[in-house]
Amino acid sequence: MSVDTGAQVGLFTGRHVLAELEGVAPELLDDEQYLRDALNDALSASDATVCQMIAKRFDPQGVTVLALLSESHASLHTYPEDGSIFIDVFTCGHTAKPELAVQLLAEALKPTSQNVQTIQRGHDYAELVC
Repeated sequence: MSVDTGAQVGLFTGRHVLAELEGVAPELLDDEQYLRDALNDALSASDATVCQMIAKRFDPQGVTVLALLSESHASLHTYPEDGSIFIDVFTCGHTAKPELAVQLLAEALKPTSQNVQTIQRGHDYAELVC
């Protein structure tokens, strides 16, 4: 689940970034195309490779967007009625920058508060990172 960029691939390591944003404009959280574009732009800018993206808008409100990445996955789950969104970005290896993707999404959504945590998964290959 990694892209060959000349660096060692296939390492059992990754970073899983989980975020909760609150105080987001409800109209943004109910705009499927805006969320698709924001996620795609954030992932591309963070060196992740988007293979496929799907989305579902719920009635009466709310959107879920899922991105299949070469490096793993990303998801958005919105609650417009609460002005809140869950964000999940997991990338294997060391090439993609999931923290940057979440930061860029937060900049696009302009929350009044955010809670972000990163979980190191798999093995720690820190000595291989240049």
